[in-house]
Amino acid sequence: MQLTRGTVAAITGAGSGIGRALALHLSDKGCALALADVNTIGLEETAILARKGQAPKVSTHVVDVSDRTAVQRFADEATRQHGGVQLLVSNAGVALGGNFDEITLDDFAWLMGINFWGVVYGVRMFLPILQQQTEAHIVNVSSVFGLAAPAGQTAYASSKFAVRGFTESLRAELRQTPIHVSTVHPGGIRTNIAVNARMTVTDPARIAAGQHQWEKSLKMPSEQAAATIVRGITQNRERILIGNDARLLDLLARLFPGRAEGHNMNGDRARFIR
Repeated sequence: MQLTRGTVAAITGAGSGIGRALALHLSDKGCALALADVNTIGLEETAILARKGQAPKVSTHVVDVSDRTAVQRFADEATRQHGGVQLLVSNAGVALGGNFDEITLDDFAWLMGINFWGVVYGVRMFLPILQQQTEAHIVNVSSVFGLAAPAGQTAYASSKFAVRGFTESLRAELRQTPIHVSTVHPGGIRTNIAVNARMTVTDPARIAAGQHQWEKSLKMPSEQAAATIVRGITQNRERILIGNDARLLDLLARLFPGRAEGHNMNGDRARFIR
Protein backbone atom coordinates (compact mmCIF):
# COMPACT_ATOMS: atom_id res chain seq x y z
CA MET A 1 0.00 0.00 0.00
CA GLN A 2 1.28 3.43 -0.91
CA LEU A 3 1.21 5.93 1.94
CA THR A 4 0.57 9.39 0.55
CA ARG A 5 -0.80 12.71 1.67
CA GLY A 6 -4.24 11.40 0.83
CA THR A 7 -3.98 8.40 3.15
CA VAL A 8 -6.03 8.46 6.35
CA ALA A 9 -4.77 6.19 9.15
CA ALA A 10 -6.81 5.21 12.20
CA ILE A 11 -4.62 4.02 15.09
CA THR A 12 -5.69 2.61 18.45
CA GLY A 13 -3.36 2.72 21.43
CA ALA A 14 -1.91 5.93 20.01
CA GLY A 15 -1.23 7.55 23.37
CA SER A 16 2.19 5.98 23.86
CA GLY A 17 4.66 3.36 22.71
CA ILE A 18 4.37 1.83 19.27
CA GLY A 19 1.07 3.61 18.60
CA ARG A 20 2.60 7.02 19.18
CA ALA A 21 5.70 6.18 17.16
CA LEU A 22 3.52 4.97 14.29
CA ALA A 23 1.52 8.19 14.38
CA LEU A 24 4.70 10.24 14.08
CA HIS A 25 6.13 8.10 11.28
CA LEU A 26 2.90 8.33 9.32
CA SER A 27 2.67 12.06 9.95
CA ASP A 28 6.14 12.46 8.46
CA LYS A 29 4.82 10.74 5.34
CA GLY A 30 1.96 13.22 5.12
CA CYS A 31 -0.82 10.89 6.24
CA ALA A 32 -3.89 12.25 8.01
CA LEU A 33 -4.44 10.66 11.42
CA ALA A 34 -7.42 9.57 13.51
CA LEU A 35 -5.81 8.73 16.85
CA ALA A 36 -7.55 6.75 19.58
CA ASP A 37 -6.63 5.87 23.15
CA VAL A 38 -8.27 5.64 26.55
CA ASN A 39 -5.45 7.78 27.99
CA THR A 40 -6.55 11.33 27.25
CA ILE A 41 -3.28 12.95 28.33
CA GLY A 42 -1.08 10.63 26.30
CA LEU A 43 -3.43 10.93 23.34
CA GLU A 44 -3.23 14.70 23.29
CA GLU A 45 0.56 14.59 23.65
CA THR A 46 0.76 12.34 20.58
CA ALA A 47 -1.53 14.65 18.64
CA ILE A 48 0.61 17.70 19.48
CA LEU A 49 3.73 15.90 18.26
CA ALA A 50 2.02 14.60 15.12
CA ARG A 51 0.79 18.07 14.18
CA LYS A 52 4.42 19.21 14.07
CA GLY A 53 4.97 16.81 11.17
CA GLN A 54 3.42 16.72 7.72
CA ALA A 55 -0.02 15.39 8.67
CA PRO A 56 -2.67 17.55 6.97
CA LYS A 57 -5.16 16.74 9.73
CA VAL A 58 -5.02 15.03 13.13
CA SER A 59 -8.12 14.11 15.11
CA THR A 60 -8.25 12.57 18.59
CA HIS A 61 -10.80 10.12 19.92
CA VAL A 62 -11.04 8.85 23.49
CA VAL A 63 -11.90 5.18 23.01
CA ASP A 64 -12.07 2.09 25.21
CA VAL A 65 -11.56 -0.55 22.51
CA SER A 66 -13.28 -3.21 24.63
CA ASP A 67 -16.53 -1.24 24.25
CA ARG A 68 -18.05 -1.99 20.84
CA THR A 69 -20.24 1.11 20.99
CA ALA A 70 -17.19 3.28 21.60
CA VAL A 71 -15.35 1.68 18.67
CA GLN A 72 -18.34 2.23 16.40
CA ARG A 73 -18.40 5.87 17.46
CA PHE A 74 -14.68 6.10 16.67
CA ALA A 75 -15.25 4.73 13.18
CA ASP A 76 -18.16 7.12 12.58
CA GLU A 77 -16.23 10.14 13.87
CA ALA A 78 -13.11 9.29 11.89
CA THR A 79 -15.14 8.94 8.71
CA ARG A 80 -17.03 12.14 9.31
CA GLN A 81 -13.92 14.17 10.10
CA HIS A 82 -11.62 12.71 7.44
CA GLY A 83 -14.00 11.59 4.72
CA GLY A 84 -12.83 7.98 4.91
CA VAL A 85 -10.09 5.70 6.24
CA GLN A 86 -7.59 3.66 4.21
CA LEU A 87 -5.37 2.26 6.99
CA LEU A 88 -6.50 0.70 10.27
CA VAL A 89 -3.91 -0.16 12.91
CA SER A 90 -5.28 -2.08 15.91
CA ASN A 91 -2.45 -1.59 18.37
CA ALA A 92 -4.09 -1.06 21.78
CA GLY A 93 -3.02 -3.67 24.30
CA VAL A 94 -2.53 -4.48 27.99
CA ALA A 95 -0.60 -7.11 29.92
CA LEU A 96 -1.35 -9.34 32.89
CA GLY A 97 1.35 -11.16 34.88
CA GLY A 98 0.95 -14.31 36.93
CA ASN A 99 0.33 -18.02 36.52
CA PHE A 100 -3.17 -19.14 35.57
CA ASP A 101 -4.06 -20.20 39.13
CA GLU A 102 -3.00 -16.76 40.38
CA ILE A 103 -5.07 -14.56 38.08
CA THR A 104 -8.79 -14.00 38.35
CA LEU A 105 -11.25 -14.74 35.58
CA ASP A 106 -12.31 -11.11 35.70
CA ASP A 107 -8.73 -10.04 34.96
CA PHE A 108 -8.54 -12.63 32.18
CA ALA A 109 -11.74 -11.25 30.64
CA TRP A 110 -10.48 -7.66 31.04
CA LEU A 111 -7.35 -8.46 29.05
CA MET A 112 -9.21 -10.38 26.34
CA GLY A 113 -11.67 -7.53 26.00
CA ILE A 114 -8.90 -5.12 25.08
CA ASN A 115 -6.31 -7.29 23.33
CA PHE A 116 -8.63 -9.51 21.31
CA TRP A 117 -12.13 -8.05 21.19
CA GLY A 118 -10.65 -4.59 20.65
CA VAL A 119 -9.11 -5.90 17.43
CA VAL A 120 -12.31 -7.65 16.36
CA TYR A 121 -14.44 -4.58 17.06
CA GLY A 122 -12.01 -2.37 15.16
CA VAL A 123 -12.13 -4.54 12.07
CA ARG A 124 -15.90 -4.97 12.27
CA MET A 125 -16.62 -1.27 12.55
CA PHE A 126 -14.03 -0.05 10.04
CA LEU A 127 -14.36 -2.80 7.42
CA PRO A 128 -17.35 -1.21 5.61
CA ILE A 129 -15.31 2.01 5.37
CA LEU A 130 -12.19 0.22 4.12
CA GLN A 131 -14.25 -1.67 1.52
CA GLN A 132 -15.19 1.65 -0.08
CA GLN A 133 -11.54 2.48 -0.83
CA THR A 134 -9.59 1.65 -3.98
CA GLU A 135 -6.83 0.27 -1.71
CA ALA A 136 -6.78 -0.27 2.05
CA HIS A 137 -4.77 -2.02 4.72
CA ILE A 138 -5.56 -3.63 8.09
CA VAL A 139 -2.72 -4.04 10.59
CA ASN A 140 -3.39 -6.08 13.73
CA VAL A 141 -0.69 -6.17 16.39
CA SER A 142 -0.11 -9.58 17.94
CA SER A 143 3.15 -10.41 19.74
CA VAL A 144 5.93 -12.97 19.87
CA PHE A 145 3.56 -14.53 22.40
CA GLY A 146 1.35 -15.14 19.39
CA LEU A 147 4.14 -17.40 18.12
CA ALA A 148 4.98 -19.31 21.31
CA ALA A 149 3.33 -19.34 24.73
CA PRO A 150 5.47 -19.17 27.88
CA ALA A 151 4.57 -19.96 31.46
CA GLY A 152 3.06 -17.07 33.37
CA GLN A 153 1.30 -15.61 30.33
CA THR A 154 -1.83 -17.70 29.84
CA ALA A 155 -4.10 -14.68 29.38
CA TYR A 156 -1.71 -12.58 27.30
CA ALA A 157 -0.64 -15.46 25.04
CA SER A 158 -4.27 -16.50 24.58
CA SER A 159 -5.16 -13.02 23.38
CA LYS A 160 -2.20 -12.75 21.03
CA PHE A 161 -2.69 -16.22 19.52
CA ALA A 162 -6.34 -15.23 19.04
CA VAL A 163 -5.31 -12.02 17.24
CA ARG A 164 -3.00 -14.05 15.03
CA GLY A 165 -5.65 -16.64 14.14
CA PHE A 166 -8.32 -14.02 13.53
CA THR A 167 -6.01 -11.99 11.31
CA GLU A 168 -4.77 -14.93 9.27
CA SER A 169 -8.33 -16.12 8.60
CA LEU A 170 -9.42 -12.57 7.77
CA ARG A 171 -6.52 -12.27 5.33
CA ALA A 172 -7.66 -15.42 3.54
CA GLU A 173 -11.18 -14.03 3.26
CA LEU A 174 -10.01 -10.67 1.89
CA ARG A 175 -7.22 -11.95 -0.35
CA GLN A 176 -9.14 -11.25 -3.59
CA THR A 177 -10.09 -7.74 -2.49
CA PRO A 178 -8.15 -4.43 -2.46
CA ILE A 179 -7.70 -4.77 1.32
CA HIS A 180 -4.29 -5.98 2.50
CA VAL A 181 -4.00 -7.57 5.96
CA SER A 182 -0.88 -7.74 8.13
CA THR A 183 -0.12 -9.40 11.47
CA VAL A 184 2.60 -7.77 13.55
CA HIS A 185 4.73 -9.80 15.98
CA PRO A 186 6.90 -7.41 18.03
CA GLY A 187 9.68 -8.76 20.21
CA GLY A 188 11.26 -6.85 23.10
CA ILE A 189 10.06 -3.30 22.47
CA ARG A 190 10.71 -0.56 25.01
CA THR A 191 7.14 0.49 25.83
CA ASN A 192 5.10 0.92 29.01
CA ILE A 193 2.91 -2.14 28.49
CA ALA A 194 5.06 -4.36 30.74
CA VAL A 195 5.60 -1.58 33.27
CA ASN A 196 1.84 -1.00 33.53
CA ALA A 197 0.88 -4.68 33.55
CA ARG A 198 -1.59 -5.88 36.14
CA MET A 199 0.28 -8.10 38.55
CA THR A 200 -1.28 -10.81 40.71
CA VAL A 201 2.10 -11.93 42.07
CA THR A 202 2.85 -10.69 45.60
CA ASP A 203 6.19 -12.38 46.31
CA PRO A 204 8.81 -9.56 46.30
CA ALA A 205 11.53 -11.88 45.01
CA ARG A 206 9.46 -12.93 41.99
CA ILE A 207 8.48 -9.35 41.26
CA ALA A 208 12.11 -8.20 41.44
CA ALA A 209 13.26 -11.05 39.20
CA GLY A 210 10.56 -10.25 36.67
CA GLN A 211 11.42 -6.56 36.72
CA HIS A 212 15.09 -7.31 36.12
CA GLN A 213 14.18 -9.61 33.24
CA TRP A 214 12.04 -7.08 31.33
CA GLU A 215 14.48 -4.24 31.96
CA LYS A 216 17.20 -6.37 30.39
CA SER A 217 15.09 -7.56 27.49
CA LEU A 218 12.92 -4.65 26.34
CA LYS A 219 15.57 -2.87 24.31
CA MET A 220 14.27 -1.86 20.88
CA PRO A 221 12.95 1.72 20.74
CA SER A 222 9.33 2.13 19.69
CA GLU A 223 10.49 4.34 16.83
CA GLN A 224 12.46 1.48 15.31
CA ALA A 225 9.51 -0.87 15.68
CA ALA A 226 7.21 1.68 14.02
CA ALA A 227 9.61 2.10 11.11
CA THR A 228 9.56 -1.68 10.56
CA ILE A 229 5.75 -1.72 10.59
CA VAL A 230 5.50 1.19 8.13
CA ARG A 231 7.96 -0.54 5.83
CA GLY A 232 5.87 -3.72 6.07
CA ILE A 233 2.73 -1.79 5.15
CA THR A 234 4.31 -0.27 2.06
CA GLN A 235 5.56 -3.72 1.02
CA ASN A 236 2.18 -5.37 1.73
CA ARG A 237 3.85 -7.90 3.99
CA GLU A 238 1.46 -10.40 5.57
CA ARG A 239 3.61 -11.07 8.64
CA ILE A 240 5.78 -8.37 10.18
CA LEU A 241 8.35 -9.71 12.65
CA ILE A 242 10.05 -7.01 14.71
CA GLY A 243 13.47 -7.69 16.18
CA ASN A 244 15.94 -10.55 16.17
CA ASP A 245 14.17 -12.09 19.16
CA ALA A 246 10.92 -12.30 17.19
CA ARG A 247 12.65 -13.82 14.18
CA LEU A 248 14.47 -16.35 16.38
CA LEU A 249 11.33 -17.35 18.24
CA ASP A 250 9.41 -17.68 14.99
CA LEU A 251 12.08 -20.05 13.71
CA LEU A 252 12.15 -22.06 16.93
CA ALA A 253 8.36 -22.29 17.03
CA ARG A 254 8.36 -23.70 13.51
CA LEU A 255 11.25 -26.14 13.91
CA PHE A 256 11.29 -27.00 17.63
CA PRO A 257 7.92 -26.13 19.20
CA GLY A 258 8.78 -27.63 22.58
CA ARG A 259 11.95 -25.59 22.89
CA ALA A 260 10.23 -22.38 21.79
CA GLU A 261 7.78 -22.52 24.72
CA GLY A 262 10.51 -22.02 27.27
CA HIS A 263 13.16 -20.19 25.28
CA ASN A 264 14.40 -17.40 27.57
CA MET A 265 10.86 -16.58 28.57
CA ASN A 266 10.79 -17.28 32.30
CA GLY A 267 9.71 -14.69 34.84
CA ASP A 268 6.42 -13.04 35.71
CA ARG A 269 7.04 -10.17 33.32
CA ALA A 270 8.21 -12.42 30.55
CA ARG A 271 11.12 -11.66 28.29
CA PHE A 272 9.50 -10.98 24.95
CA ILE A 273 6.40 -9.07 26.00
CA ARG A 274 5.57 -6.04 23.84
